[in-house]
Amino acid sequence: MLTPRKAAALFVLTGCLLPVSSFANDDAHERDADRDRNVSVGPRPFYLVDKMTPGPLKRKLQSCSEGPFRKTDFSIGHRGGGTLQFPEHTKESHEAGARMGAGIQECDVTFTKDRQLVCRHDQCDLHTTTNILLTPLADKCSKPFSPAEFDASGKLVKAASALCCTSDLTVDEFKSLKGKMDAFNPGARTAQEFQGGTPNWRTDLYSTGATVLTHKESIELLKDLGSKYTPELKGANRAAKVQVEAVFGSQAAYAQAMIDDYKEAGISPRKVFAQSFNKDDILYWIKNDPEFGKQAVFLDDANVPAELPGAAELKGYAKQGIRIVAPPMWALLAVDAHGKIVPSQYTKDAKAAGLDIITWTLERSGRIVEEVLPTKGTASPSFYYQTTLDALHNDGDILTTLDVLARQVGILGIFSDWAGTVSYYASCMGLK
Repeated sequence: MLTPRKAAALFVLTGCLLPVSSFANDDAHERDADRDRNVSVGPRPFYLVDKMTPGPLKRKLQSCSEGPFRKTDFSIGHRGGGTLQFPEHTKESHEAGARMGAGIQECDVTFTKDRQLVCRHDQCDLHTTTNILLTPLADKCSKPFSPAEFDASGKLVKAASALCCTSDLTVDEFKSLKGKMDAFNPGARTAQEFQGGTPNWRTDLYSTGATVLTHKESIELLKDLGSKYTPELKGANRAAKVQVEAVFGSQAAYAQAMIDDYKEAGISPRKVFAQSFNKDDILYWIKNDPEFGKQAVFLDDANVPAELPGAAELKGYAKQGIRIVAPPMWALLAVDAHGKIVPSQYTKDAKAAGLDIITWTLERSGRIVEEVLPTKGTASPSFYYQTTLDALHNDGDILTTLDVLARQVGILGIFSDWAGTVSYYASCMGLK
């Protein structure tokens, strides 16, 4: 018989167990999603393996051609993970990334003028990533479309331009837009022409009206896809008409708003890897939301080796409570006297400081022979391969690079524009 005293005790016990039960159900949901979904990496990894220089790594990867391939946290879907072919930060890119095995997927977080968070790489990229210039909302852009100008001989003297920001719109207006591949045509005379410019190593085949996402929608989508979360709080674009301070009051309130969306959705902090290039955001989360802050990712925005932090600065990060750093992948690599790709000094310094490492971004530089190697010796070497150009020979060296990052550098995971490439490698090598 359930006495009042026993009922009260049961009520207290149940209340204590609710968070644990909630997280357990969350984990069970993820396991069920993984079990019910087949991972298909597509033909690209097989193409890259075929292009590799003969050797032990190629033979190992060839031996895995029949799979099985699985979802893995080592494979982080950059802007969704299908971005090589699908418009970034869209439902379609996220679905493609999940099908290819991305275990963690990204929403870059910015905001609308009515204080809603949305997934875009920049506060002001709507003119290059959506169809806004072809809609009546073009009139609301911070800077309207301006056509290209040419001299009498036909030489381009002023590139076409526009600046359309999420903060120019309400969330309902934002949701009325359609995503496209991130590109523009600098020689455009019309807004329709401005929609072009997609690099020839990507495709517009699936750029047919992709679905843009709010941050909350991305959380629910990734929950359904069985993925973990890596939202990046984007910095303010100071060219916008509406600034973050006017909408949220402060940068700290903006940083808190992003975390609050996960709390409201009941997402375990263990599944969220919040990111920012702004160290103050990371330190804010460490201090004010330590369960989220302890695996927050401090992104490094260095463009060249001289801008990278040294050993003392990296140790300083660790003393401030930062546990994970995420530099671009070139920062982690060098070429030795034998022409082999090896870990860089930055890698050694980060490890000595006790920091874990995530890196970005694989499959974002085009074909090695056709697009990457021609930049060698120029004033603008390929960004992601700038420290390893002397060791590259073919498209297969994308996998050689990945192997060094995984087995010698020891990264936790890598962002990729085509999740299938990383998922194939991780599944073959037994990475979780």
